[in-house]
Parts: sequence; C-alpha cells; structure tokens
Amino acid sequence: MAVWVLSARHRLASYSLEMKVRATKTDLHELGAYEAAKSICNGDISSEELVRACLDQINTNEPKIKAWEYLDAQNAIAQARALDKGPRIGALHGIPIGVKDLIDTSDMPTSYGSKIYANWQPLKDAESVAQLRKAGAVIMGKTVTTEFATFKAPVTRNPHNFDRTPGGSSSGSAAAVAAKMVPLALGTQTAGSVIRPAAFCGVFGFKPSFGFVSTKGVKQISEQLDTVGVLARSLEDIALLVSCLRDSGNIRFNKYSKHPRVGLFRGPYWEQLELSSRVAIEKIWSCFGSSDSLVIESERPLCFKELTEAQHILMSSDIAKALKFEFEEHTNQLSEGLRHLIEDGLTLSVPKIQAAYDISVRARNSVSKLFEDCEILITPSALGEAPGIETTGDPVLNRAWTLLHLPCLNIPIGFGSSGLPISIQLVGRPHSEESLIESAFALQKKFLEPT
Repeated sequence: MAVWVLSARHRLASYSLEMKVRATKTDLHELGAYEAAKSICNGDISSEELVRACLDQINTNEPKIKAWEYLDAQNAIAQARALDKGPRIGALHGIPIGVKDLIDTSDMPTSYGSKIYANWQPLKDAESVAQLRKAGAVIMGKTVTTEFATFKAPVTRNPHNFDRTPGGSSSGSAAAVAAKMVPLALGTQTAGSVIRPAAFCGVFGFKPSFGFVSTKGVKQISEQLDTVGVLARSLEDIALLVSCLRDSGNIRFNKYSKHPRVGLFRGPYWEQLELSSRVAIEKIWSCFGSSDSLVIESERPLCFKELTEAQHILMSSDIAKALKFEFEEHTNQLSEGLRHLIEDGLTLSVPKIQAAYDISVRARNSVSKLFEDCEILITPSALGEAPGIETTGDPVLNRAWTLLHLPCLNIPIGFGSSGLPISIQLVGRPHSEESLIESAFALQKKFLEPT
C-alpha cells in the first residue's frame, strides 16, 4: 500500500491508494457528468472506475495546480463502492464532485481558507452538500478557497498557465474542473467568485439568483449577497447539477427552446477590456440579426458604477460583521489585506451603508426595465485573460449583477492573445434560472457550435 500526499500544503490529508490492477479505461476523467451518469446507469462503467480515473488525474496534476485543500482517496473510493453495490439513488449517482472549502461537510474538515479553522470538523453537511448526496454524488474532497472567500491571492494555479491566477474565491473549484480532476464542483459568489474563476479557467460557471440554493452551512461573508454556484465543463452538466441542487434532478431543461431576444450590454467598463475580449464579444454579437438583438445602453435605467460601489460598501460592512469574532480573537492570523477590509467595513458610517442599501433596493425593484426589449443580456465576464498569480483579478464586471441578485452564466468562447481563455457572461431576469439555461443552449448553437 503506497501512501502519497496531495500537495505541500500542511492542512491536506495524506491518504492511501490500494495498489490493485487498475481499469483499462484510463480516460474516464475526461467524461462530462451527464455522459458519465448515463454510462454508470447503463452499467458500462462503475463509479469506482470513474473515481479512480479522477484520482489518477489529481495525482498527476495536483502538485502543479494545488486545487485541493483536503482529499481522502480511500473515502472517495468507499463512497463509490457503496453506490456501485446499491440501487440507483439519483441523477448524480456515482459522479465525483469537488466542494469549495467554504461549505461544510460532515465527513471532511472545512477550514474556510484560514489557519484559524485548520482541521475544523463540522457536525453537519451544508444543505447544498446534503442535496448532492441525496442525488447520489461522490463528494471527492474540499477545493481551495481564498481566505474567507475574499481577495488574498490563492495558492492554486491556472491550469492553462501556472504563472496566472485561476481567479477567486472559488479558485480550487474552477481549476479542478478545468484540469479534469472532477467534472463538477460547487463554488460561492459574493462579488464575482464563480463567474470570474470560470472565465479565467475556461469553464462554465453559473451563479443563480440570490436564495435559489440554500446557503445554510456555508461560512457567511455577506447575508445580502452570498450565493452558492456551480462549475462544469459543459452547459449540459451545469443544467444537471442545478437541477439536482434545486429539485433532486427532476427539472428537465429544454435544450431546443426558442431562440431568445438578446441585448448586448457593454457597460461603463467596456473600454477597460483587453482588446482580444472586446473583439471576441463583438464577433459573437455580429452573429445576431437586428430582429433578434439590440444594444442596451449602460446607464438606462441603472447607473452601474453606482451599483458597483454600493456592492463594495455593503460587502465590506457585512464582512466586518460576519468576521467579528475572527477579527477580535485571531487578528494575527488574518492576512493584512483582510484586516484592512474589515477595518474599512467597521469605519463605514450608518448613513453611507443605508444609502448603499437603498440604492440596491431601488435597483432590484427597477431592474426589469433592463429586460423590457430582451430576455437575455450578453456582457463581459472579466476584463480579459487571467492576470498574474499575485491577484484574483478584478470583479468590477460582476459586482453589480451580484448586487441585483440576477442569475449569471459564464460561457467560454475561445482564447485571447496570450493563449488563455476568454468568456462571455449571460445575465437573465430575476429568478429565471430555467429560462436562462435554456436560452444559453439556443445561443450556444448559434455562436459556438460549427455550422
């Protein structure tokens, strides 16, 4: 029995792999979740074979990418074996999934990206994790998050270029999916922490409407903004995972729905975009005719720079409250950047916080005006390709949409001038998860699939 340690991070578990004859299906890690679930259901492959293939991929790539905070191979294999022996549980039966280390797991430590909680063992699963287990998923391990899901640069590397950031705070989840370590992963977003990592790593990322997925059992950062999201390598897999989180896999998305009317939202930060991103988005926009598309003016009816600032104020204020204990009792174990963020939140005046809150309420009440002439907005996901490893990237293009509580979907569209992924962001009407995903299927056929 050989013992191997996943990475140099001191909180990662060492674990053993039984040195038995491996299945010859060594490329199973490349399967998407939907395809793998069908193969398991049909008896073509077992969950154990799939999990072992993913563990082999992790073993090969993890020392360079560092996507995992905690991984116990024996536990993952045991889950898979139990599922293989029993009856089919749900739509994710036997499918391995990574869980962001901000989300509680009853059988694995949860450290929230902080030394303060090293080896902390929650007593219960978060409701989102419980829902995944109910659907038959194999919880592989905990993916790296930045410190309390804030802006400290992660140890994780971008699988496309190890000198570039994977984004944050769902850095490990995005990198693990992009590197084909797992087909699916959970993330969270308070500013841009699902959409931005998905964009930088070239995977699909979905942030649903606020409250669509329960945040019970997720370390709170902002009670007004925290949202559980998902990452995958295909739109089909996003739909599958969203369905399981919401309704145990019973939602059926129409992949052949009517083509939606779309609006191009360049926004007030358009000129800050890297040229390759602007060109790629304009090229996609050229695929649409005037009868099914229009340009949405950036300041009608909402001032997005004002919304971006309001999001920052509310998030800073909420972080100061959410991390009050950690700040008062473990100040020296917080990064300098997080201490400053909390201090900034503590110094915000009540009138300033109230003004930001009032802005957010008025904006949510009037956001339907953005969709008067269209069903879906196309807008940038990030300012460009992934920057260097010293940062998580700028969430300026995500803050307002998070504040508005709108569903957002990242779709990779190609590669930029540096050979790194670039993406677009689709934004839907409030609580329109199903129609946004169905519209994305229709749009994807138009601008991504070869004719």
